Amino acid sequence: MHKIAPSNENGQTAMNIDFNPDLDLQLIVDVPITPDQLFDGWTNPETLPKWFCPRPWKVVQCSIDPRPGGLFSNVMQSPEGETMPENRGCFLLLEKPNRIVWTGMLSENFRPNPIPQLGFGFVCDLTFTLLADGGSRFHASVRHVTAQDRNKHAQMGFDQGWRIALSQLVELHQ
Repeated sequence: MHKIAPSNENGQTAMNIDFNPDLDLQLIVDVPITPDQLFDGWTNPETLPKWFCPRPWKVVQCSIDPRPGGLFSNVMQSPEGETMPENRGCFLLLEKPNRIVWTGMLSENFRPNPIPQLGFGFVCDLTFTLLADGGSRFHASVRHVTAQDRNKHAQMGFDQGWRIALSQLVELHQ
């Protein structure tokens, strides 16, 4: 169930979607970089490969078209040199510098994707809130179709992996 709030002073629509612990994962971390730097990290194809997966994994290919319906794609490589299949997704909403919503369940121009190799898809809602100290609150809410999908994603190391990757993005700005 979602609740849609009226537009804020920046003309952005605030959407509050209830967190369902049976289906959703979330990560909330205060970081010493700005919402603009977080937004750029997720939408700049030159920046994203430098931080997006925990080292020694790396992103070896990246395509980003930061617009609703735009492509959000990357290819990761293991420490042993094994190249993973392309993770091809789609931006659903971008409100610079405070919010990005994307999914791997759709591809460019909102075309449905086949079931991902991981065996599940999700919708990721990212918010970047400016804090009084000049840093930001990073909030990732990742919604899954089933509890089994949520649990599989958690067991893959969602919390630890996303924390490590986020710390790598912070390192780029320090």
